[in-house]
Amino acid sequence: MRPSAALAAVAGVLASGVSAENYLGFNSGSTLADRSAKFKADFLAEFNTAQKLQGAPGKFNAVRLYTNIQAYSKDDPIQAFEAAIETKTKILLGIWTSGTDSISNELSALKKAITKYGKDFTDLVIGMSVGSEDLYRNSETGVKNEAGIGAEPDVLVKFINDYKKSVAGTALASVPVGHVDTWDAFVNGTNKKVIDALDWVGVDEYPYYESGKGNHIKNAGYLFDRAFDAVVAAVGGKPIWVTETGWPSSGPKWDQAEASVENAKYYWQEIGCRKLFNKVPTFWYNLRDSNPDNKMLFQITKDLSTKPLFDLTCPTTFDTPTTTAKSGSPSATGFSTASAPGSSTTGSGSGSGSGSSASTDGTGSSESGTPESGASLGMSFSTFTISGLAVVAGVFALF
Repeated sequence: MRPSAALAAVAGVLASGVSAENYLGFNSGSTLADRSAKFKADFLAEFNTAQKLQGAPGKFNAVRLYTNIQAYSKDDPIQAFEAAIETKTKILLGIWTSGTDSISNELSALKKAITKYGKDFTDLVIGMSVGSEDLYRNSETGVKNEAGIGAEPDVLVKFINDYKKSVAGTALASVPVGHVDTWDAFVNGTNKKVIDALDWVGVDEYPYYESGKGNHIKNAGYLFDRAFDAVVAAVGGKPIWVTETGWPSSGPKWDQAEASVENAKYYWQEIGCRKLFNKVPTFWYNLRDSNPDNKMLFQITKDLSTKPLFDLTCPTTFDTPTTTAKSGSPSATGFSTASAPGSSTTGSGSGSGSGSSASTDGTGSSESGTPESGASLGMSFSTFTISGLAVVAGVFALF
């Protein structure tokens, strides 16, 4: 192999999400479906179920949070921390950054947690995400679809630096820092300064919402792979974590996409089993639903039963080729390559600030307007998920 080819191969491996451990977990917002706060017992129920799921292709012993702040408090540490300590659940921390000029309350809650719980807490922390889908919400498509107030790249970089200064000298100083956003945000060159400031990139990706792209369930693997590959090409070797993905088990039809338990199972197999589980740090969307405004339900278990809605066992063969053809996937599924910009992916997945009323610290944004969290913004995920393919089309047209 030529040196240039070897370097390219190494970069590809790194970008695909190589980590000390390829974590398996779910997302968890700070509030329940009735918008009430989650407390320790609620998080314990989630974490215990996740680790005991029947037929799971590995132990789901990690969780992605969206805030450090307990819902409806100013800067009390979220009670998920105590539940994680008791269940030995690894934590991908989150700082809510949309619609604010300060993250001081988030940092205050985090410092309190470090002081209160010490190594029992910090030893479980696997990463920090500074922000969730801020770039999407602040993009032209996000604004058009009323996705809420986001944050500019310069603001996110400032918050990343604020966080690093805050944890300097603590046990979290060496924890890798990332940012979570929709995949098309990372292939947008205007956001490069954010990528440059990160140790890893968190991607939210939902083929279900890829309107106009042949988003039939049988095409989901092709849509996912091509978006994922576009991010790999854009982030210059940064490790990629898939922080949200899934297919609804019930809900209305979205273009060619149909929500059903059967399709949720197929998506689990074609994307989770084939592409992600035990290969890329993965936080599935979701163990249970918490957004009363979203008609699409993504939960894989009812009432937190350890018996899931479908068989989680991974098959040995898949429909999607291991290498996605750049000319498009089979015509039988209705997929065609994008010919021009103008349709976009979704503003994706969950999110959560504190669940409190709006404040200048941003903790009151509560939830992001995504499947987990549209509650506080008063919109359902489907209100703005039309947005996904504006950048997608431009990227795919290059293939």
